[in-house]
Amino acid sequence: MPLLPTPARTLAPRTLVMGVVAHVDAGKTSLTERLLVAAGVLDRAGSVDAGDTQTDTMALERRRGITIRSAVATFVVDDVLVNLLDTPGHADFIAEVERALAMLDGAVLVVSAVEGVQAQTVKLHRALRRLGLPCVVFVNKCDRAGARPEDVVERVGRRLGVDVLALQEVVDAATAGVVVRPLPEAVLRSRATEVLAGHDDAVLAAFVDDRPLPAPELRRRLARATRGGLVLPVLCGSAITGAGVGELLAALPDLLPTHRPCADGPPAGSVFKIERGPAGEKLTHLVLRRGTVRVRDRLDLGHGRAERVTALALHSPGGAQPADALPAGRIARVRGLETARVGDVLGPVDRTPMRPVFSRPSLEAVVEPVEPARRGDLHAALAQLAEQDPLIEVRQDDSRGEIAVSLYGEVQKEVLGALLAEEYGVAVTFGTSSVLCVERVRRSGRAVERMGEVGNPFLATVGLRVEPAAFGAGLAFALEVERGAMPAAFFTAVEDGVRSALAAGPHGWPVPDVRVTMTHSGYAPRQSHAHQTFDKAMSSTGADFRYLTPLVLMTALLRAGSCVCEPVHRFTLEAPRVAQGAVLGVLAQLGAVPLDTGYEDGLVVVGGHVPASAVHDLRLRLPGLTSGEGSLTTGLDHLRPVLGPPPERPRIDHDPTDRETYLRTAARLAGRV
Repeated sequence: MPLLPTPARTLAPRTLVMGVVAHVDAGKTSLTERLLVAAGVLDRAGSVDAGDTQTDTMALERRRGITIRSAVATFVVDDVLVNLLDTPGHADFIAEVERALAMLDGAVLVVSAVEGVQAQTVKLHRALRRLGLPCVVFVNKCDRAGARPEDVVERVGRRLGVDVLALQEVVDAATAGVVVRPLPEAVLRSRATEVLAGHDDAVLAAFVDDRPLPAPELRRRLARATRGGLVLPVLCGSAITGAGVGELLAALPDLLPTHRPCADGPPAGSVFKIERGPAGEKLTHLVLRRGTVRVRDRLDLGHGRAERVTALALHSPGGAQPADALPAGRIARVRGLETARVGDVLGPVDRTPMRPVFSRPSLEAVVEPVEPARRGDLHAALAQLAEQDPLIEVRQDDSRGEIAVSLYGEVQKEVLGALLAEEYGVAVTFGTSSVLCVERVRRSGRAVERMGEVGNPFLATVGLRVEPAAFGAGLAFALEVERGAMPAAFFTAVEDGVRSALAAGPHGWPVPDVRVTMTHSGYAPRQSHAHQTFDKAMSSTGADFRYLTPLVLMTALLRAGSCVCEPVHRFTLEAPRVAQGAVLGVLAQLGAVPLDTGYEDGLVVVGGHVPASAVHDLRLRLPGLTSGEGSLTTGLDHLRPVLGPPPERPRIDHDPTDRETYLRTAARLAGRV
């Protein structure tokens, strides 16, 4: 019995949600196309260059030849229905990759047989390991001139720090006639035994006793080691010629974890993507893990109200098809969920919730409409784009007449400008990107405003304590008061007020990592006139808590003290060894600090820290320094205090640091004057 299976066509009682991830230009989208051909979904593979691939559906993706938004392709192999997510490869769209990873059961990590393991490859593999997601490596482009599949397989194990097991051999590499064939059975079983013996006591015992395990048993133990992240199976081929793709397809159900969907119980799933249809309607992409969702069902995604499902389009082989029901284990576009946001959870989900595995944007740029009269249209368009990508933070400064957006890099800025022009008809220009600083809380601080005391016009009591949180922890909101002490809507208003106020700390910068605890609460119960009509003048409202909370929070932050910090990126730079001196010189000029240097196949690999403000300049100068052969991958690593006087960021909200002015405005908005 061969160690690698052969595909069979049956019904699909099992499901698999898998991703294809890689460094940009490694051939992810081409591989997806070829998998769809091998699975019988497409008659021929589309071409990225020709702009006719199934998963790159946006006109901008087809024109630029890059994936910008994750897309779903569905096919059946063996007895498994596979939902495949094709993800972007460019670092500027890493947030899109993050959302896809949170949905996956496993992944195919694509590596080019020409360029080999690149910095982004290492970064993606680390993210997969942090999430506990098993993966299979596919060494692509074995037909290309300069392809070195055997060397690349060896480098995969060395650079990724995992034992690898090559399942095939490549004949006539670097030619259009490349052939991928299974290793001789005895060779493959010997190599598998040797690799697995380091992770499996039963295999080790059989190896020591010179007692070969049967192929089915060895295959089962390889699958277990793969799913545990202990071993990386490596397959090879070419997405362009199709060599090796059928073997990859056949191996997926065995090597990656599959599930038998459970239709019982309440529906449970996650929202991983939001988009807009041709008429501007909101389309929510929902991965359903358990239960069933039907048209006309009402779903509560945690926003305080249930919304009715008006239509479903089930991702199926051949594309999304209208359906009356979404069964467990499937993905569908859902209409009617107007409050849905990326990352929302439906019901109890027996999976790790979506959490960041990559850094948040560290740049910001002012965006202006070419036609000033279109400012309102620009803001509406950006709001919709931010809905699709939660890390596109939009700030509108009415006092300065500016709209600013957060960004990962200059490519994302170019793409955002093109999207605004093509999809929304709003031509824009961008200002120079600037570094997005943050504020870190120094110590614990607390404040309280009590109802009825002088200086508090609101019918509310709010006490808050703020404390520092670890880098990347985000906001943790907790209660030290009883939940039954006042209506739940008032607690929600306090938490909403906290989240809103943390967008601008004492110096105007976001405060992303902090623990906020509500220590005091109080409200005026609902009062009525003699004719039983509600008397707002004597009764607390959500607005009382919503407008009082920022004032209390800011006082607590001022007492705790905050430090303005600038982002510092961890970088990995690869360049020809002959360019090492020039590269190190530029790194020094830009304030970068090299921490480690290594050498591989004529390349120097430098890793270290670089200020976020210098990343764009480094990217611009790298091609000239390396004759176009250098590559750079960066990501937010840590924050460091700004030297000298802290920079101030203009506030765009009502400023709670100016108590008198804030109270005058907020009391009027809450109806207390």
